[in-house]
Amino acid sequence: MRPVIEALEREGHEVQVTARDFAQTLGLLRRFQIPHTAIGRHRGERLAAKAGGLALRSGALLRWARAERRFDIALGHGSNDVSVAAALLGIPSATMFDYEWAAVQHHVNCRLARAVVVPDAIAPERLERYGARGKVHAYEGLKEEYYLADFEPDPQILAELQLDPERPIVVVRTPPEVSLYHRFENDLFTQVLERLRVAAKDEGVQSVVLPRTDAQRAELRAVPGFAVPEQAIDAQSLIAYADLVISAGGTMNREAVALGTPVYTTFEGRLGAVDERLIHTGRLHKLRDSAQLDLKKRPPGAGGAGGVRTRRDPRLLVELLLSPVGSSKEFDTYI
Repeated sequence: MRPVIEALEREGHEVQVTARDFAQTLGLLRRFQIPHTAIGRHRGERLAAKAGGLALRSGALLRWARAERRFDIALGHGSNDVSVAAALLGIPSATMFDYEWAAVQHHVNCRLARAVVVPDAIAPERLERYGARGKVHAYEGLKEEYYLADFEPDPQILAELQLDPERPIVVVRTPPEVSLYHRFENDLFTQVLERLRVAAKDEGVQSVVLPRTDAQRAELRAVPGFAVPEQAIDAQSLIAYADLVISAGGTMNREAVALGTPVYTTFEGRLGAVDERLIHTGRLHKLRDSAQLDLKKRPPGAGGAGGVRTRRDPRLLVELLLSPVGSSKEFDTYI
């Protein structure tokens, strides 16, 4: 949302940003110097906990919005809370996402939002069961190619993490599970961590592991050979200078694709259309065995900070998100 916020403010619109306290969200907002109001927190993975969290945060958003001012539109990426609060306020909303199989989330967002903004890889027919018929606004490529359009990597990240640019650098993003290294004896991600631990000792491979939770961070710090940042870092520059990215999530995979860095996914859920297309075109690789990993230093100009990138104009996302009200209207918005 950063380039969306900047584009709106350049046009004279007033933007209010809200965020949930979970993982690195607030730390990233501070790093990007985006003024925001923290509302709510993560309530757990169980369905009942999610439902309770949705009710509590939507109510908190509603009270905040009523006290703040009259808003004209609400925008969010994968946020149920903002869609519910907007509906209760009687204002239009637009939602974005790029993974179509989060059924519970999409049944809420697609029915309440007036615009559903997704990559063109996702067939509109896949979203009809969520109530998105007639609301889908597609954009070409990856959202990461839009919000990284003005991005240039900062080599300071290498010094910050004490990384030697002459030795291989691997960036790893953990899966959502709290327990990692000792979770399953034959778990694929466990195999990856073990391969990297040995490679650090025997081959000088430098692995930066980016955990999702404090519990993961504590567990991973005990593994010799891993660099585990204590707070949100410039992960995009790190990815750009890396020789390889391995991620169980989606966003970091696609950031690596957008920045030209080789990337493997260890995601074990149902693949979405975006990843299906990236794998089919060879821009993303599905990891099935840790032996697939090439941990060698890539030659200069082979990708990463010097690789081929696709840059797309984020103004298109702004136009699609504002479609419920029309881009020429002066409005306030909250995200």
